[in-house]
Amino acid sequence: MPYIKRIRSMVGHEPLIMTSASGALLNQDQQVLLQARADTGDWGFPGGYMEYGESFSDTVKREFKEDAGFEIIPEKLLKLQDQDFYTYPNGDQVQPVNAFYLVKLATQKHVNTKPDETVKVQYFDLEKEPPKFFNDQHAEMWQLIKKYVEQNR
Repeated sequence: MPYIKRIRSMVGHEPLIMTSASGALLNQDQQVLLQARADTGDWGFPGGYMEYGESFSDTVKREFKEDAGFEIIPEKLLKLQDQDFYTYPNGDQVQPVNAFYLVKLATQKHVNTKPDETVKVQYFDLEKEPPKFFNDQHAEMWQLIKKYVEQNR
């Protein structure tokens, strides 16, 4: 996060275009793993903002491990989302350009998540969405993975 903090120190709450990557991990029951975020308590797909010099693939691997505690392999780019906007509770405005991947486990090993980013992780049945998504982009990702699973049964 040092990159984002450095940029914010220069521009304050001015709107920024930020690049990010997120992943959908399905279990054997076709349930998807989501994280309860520490900053808002809302649910979302593990992922986050790119660090300078990273690729989208590098970003989703790093962020998934930080947010969900799993090492993953990006399998398929499901969508590049580029028309969403969000204002964080502190007033920071962003247009997140997000690469949304279908991912698979690289290993079964689980590590601790960052407590300042994730309250918990949980698998959800695609027929029953969580109480509240972090933002509209995550709600769209839910629909994308749901459609993907339906088309690939």
